[in-house]
Amino acid sequence: MLQTNGPSSATLPRDLTSGLVVFLVALPLCLGVALASGAPLLSGVLAGIVGGILVGMLSGSHTSVSGPAAGLTAVVAAQIVALGSFPAFLLAVVLAGLIQIGLGLARAGFLAAFFPSSVIKGLLAAIGVILILKQIPHLFGHDPDPEGDLAFQQPDHENTFSELARTIGDIHPGAAAIGLLSIVVLFVWGKWKPLKHSPVPAPLIVVLLGVGVSLWFRQLGGAWVIEPSHLVQVPVADSLAGFFGFLQLPDFSQWANPALYTAAVTLATVASLETLLNLEAVDKLDPQQRTSPASRELLVQGIGNMTAGLIGGLPITSVIVRSSVNINAGGKTKLAAVIHGVFLLVSVALLPVWLNLIPLSCLAAILVVTGVKLASPALVRQMWSEGRYQFAPFALTVVAIVVTDLLIGVLIGLTVSAGIILYSNMRQPIRRFVEQHLGGDVVHIELANQVSFLNRAALSKVLNEVPRGGDVLLDAQNTDYIDPDVLDLIRDFKEQTGPARGVEVSLVGFRSEYQFDDQIQYVDYSTRDLQDALTPQQVLHILKGGHARFRSGRRLTRDLVRQARATAEGQHPLAVVLSCIDSRTPAELIFDLGMGDIFSVRIAGNVTSWKVLASAEYGCAVAGAKLILVMGHTRCGAVTAAVNLIGEVRTAAEATGCQHLDYILKDIQQSIDPATCRAVEARPAAEKQSFVDAVARRNVLRVVEQMREQSRTLDGLVREGRIAIVGAMYDVVTGDIEFLAEDGMYHAIPPESV
Repeated sequence: MLQTNGPSSATLPRDLTSGLVVFLVALPLCLGVALASGAPLLSGVLAGIVGGILVGMLSGSHTSVSGPAAGLTAVVAAQIVALGSFPAFLLAVVLAGLIQIGLGLARAGFLAAFFPSSVIKGLLAAIGVILILKQIPHLFGHDPDPEGDLAFQQPDHENTFSELARTIGDIHPGAAAIGLLSIVVLFVWGKWKPLKHSPVPAPLIVVLLGVGVSLWFRQLGGAWVIEPSHLVQVPVADSLAGFFGFLQLPDFSQWANPALYTAAVTLATVASLETLLNLEAVDKLDPQQRTSPASRELLVQGIGNMTAGLIGGLPITSVIVRSSVNINAGGKTKLAAVIHGVFLLVSVALLPVWLNLIPLSCLAAILVVTGVKLASPALVRQMWSEGRYQFAPFALTVVAIVVTDLLIGVLIGLTVSAGIILYSNMRQPIRRFVEQHLGGDVVHIELANQVSFLNRAALSKVLNEVPRGGDVLLDAQNTDYIDPDVLDLIRDFKEQTGPARGVEVSLVGFRSEYQFDDQIQYVDYSTRDLQDALTPQQVLHILKGGHARFRSGRRLTRDLVRQARATAEGQHPLAVVLSCIDSRTPAELIFDLGMGDIFSVRIAGNVTSWKVLASAEYGCAVAGAKLILVMGHTRCGAVTAAVNLIGEVRTAAEATGCQHLDYILKDIQQSIDPATCRAVEARPAAEKQSFVDAVARRNVLRVVEQMREQSRTLDGLVREGRIAIVGAMYDVVTGDIEFLAEDGMYHAIPPESV
């Protein structure tokens, strides 16, 4: 079992091989970044050593690998020129590290949460595209820089595409053969299951294969020979002491130089942003989806940059290329990063001659395959499927990074994302819909989370569209901020414009500092006047409309406390609902009704009795309800028990322990055909459930008939047209309601036709 919190005997082999692979990729990267920055070559390697060993040990990330970043090359080159010497620049790196330590202690890592996922995925894809384009020249042996420059931007400002074009006329057959063979090996290794799950990583095999083929080509001679310009080249020292002689120290005499502090702030800002971006991206690549502490990473990067500056190294960040190679090679813990740093230290100090046998083309092949995984077609399809507001920042981030650099591209992506948010906020600062309350239509205006002055015109337009004499509800329950200009508009409409046009303005959800009290002006409960004005058919229509709102999740906005006070002196129900005691069938919720809008009679199996009839008679003849709704439901426990016990010798009391249950079950069993019931007993459970639901349906229709047959009061009210009796079946699975025999409603029957 893999250990996720730290290295163990189970993860050590993977971390060891992954660290070796990352080292093989990082070494030419370190040299290339140094060359592109106009710095001593060894400074890049020193930065890789510090990023691997020191930062790797202190970091809270399991998969991130730090080192000199290609995204910093332009900044580093400019600051070296501005400060006049590399030792002065090293002092700026030390100061930048101090600033990062301060950011880490201030817990500034929370800024990482504000990077949209579309921009982060765009960063990953762009790095993949750049890796592919920049490594294609090296894949075919076009190595114009003697140290294998793998940086993102050449110091002579030659871009990726122009270098790619020059590759066509400068292909080395030996290097190209090794590069293409490496691609094939990596592809087969990743597709063939026995190799894919092998403990030996494919990149390591590719490097060994590249060295072996290169030595064989040397025996062949001619154009196939891999020349030193196509191999990794590490500075060679005569001894270990000679290696330390390459180190440079900061120029502490530059403390009074104002440009020093400008350089330090610039380096700290860019390095911190790049670290946070890369850390977020690496966490998304981690197969175990572990989360890295961003503020701790800033602190550790600051310590690393201070150390790098003191010993002559370039500034470091978390690097997506090394990190993605680490993950793809099977690295499990941060030990892999430390091992890669140790390999860098040992190799440049003791084994430079052996490293110089590695062809750049096989390293380029590793990076090309890594790039394909980062910029996969599947990722593009996923972003496209998420809609234009996700795809646009993603695509523009990719294009901007490829044609400019990482920081500018990310800033463009963030700008586009912010622009989309502002555009959406300007287009839809509010959500307007009409609520059909018992007292009339109410225009419900739901404010956005952030309502700025840019939204004032849109809100004013919606308010002006409220009809004269109408009702409007301004809903700020989901709003965190409202601009003072918008508050003035709302206040003016509530106190002057609205009353002048006869518009009742209701408010809900406004924060106390806005000095608006929640106030519902419209009538959202049944009153005597409303009850008198409605017909049975209109009440049924109200119940259907309420159920439609219940199904859609858009229930009416009600002030239940106000309703409780308003109905304290009397109630004027629109309907009497006879339903089951089942906890899944509360009529007030199913029909989206308020307090006092219905009389609810609940009894197991929704059967009738003299006491039930008395309640219904009172609700209609005295309280004035216009409709009786008998509502059964699917999967009814009482109906199921009635079906199971029909024909049984045992009573319900004997079978269930419920003394009085027989009174209900015998009533329901009047709707059951015993012969049909016996026929379905041996059938599958689904067929038996369908039979139970059919019995519940017949039971509802029978109860509707019984209410008229057993109550002269109710029958008389139906004949007079004062009420209607309707049956319904509620589906507890879907939430749907079927109104039974709606066309056969018991409407008023003229006396002369009787």
